Amino acid sequence: MPRVCFTLQVRPDRLAEYRERHAAVWPEMLHALRDAGWHDYQLFLREDGLLVGTVVADDLAAAQAAMDATGVSARWEAEMAPFFDLPGGGESSDGRAKQQLDLVFDLDAQLAAIEQAPPPHSNGARP
Repeated sequence: MPRVCFTLQVRPDRLAEYRERHAAVWPEMLHALRDAGWHDYQLFLREDGLLVGTVVADDLAAAQAAMDATGVSARWEAEMAPFFDLPGGGESSDGRAKQQLDLVFDLDAQLAAIEQAPPPHSNGARP
């Protein structure tokens, strides 16, 4: 399953409350995320409000659509909307304003690639 990484901007004046809310996410929301196909979902928060999230999902668009079909997601997103700043200083939005990041390095993929490659010639060059 592919891993997706994204960023959001949490309002600096709401960081403490944002942390508190995520220390005890509603059980109904946790179950809905799992049932919708969200796996190994983690959020990391920097002191200036930069939020980095990672999630593993077969199809993130389908997983997001499955969440959108639940009532708990709408309630959670409405609760969280005041915590976010939109890029460019717009008004607050819910967590759907994610900025997805491109993968630029994968240690396991590169190690697997070199381990499957034929051994180098005696001069160090690869065939």
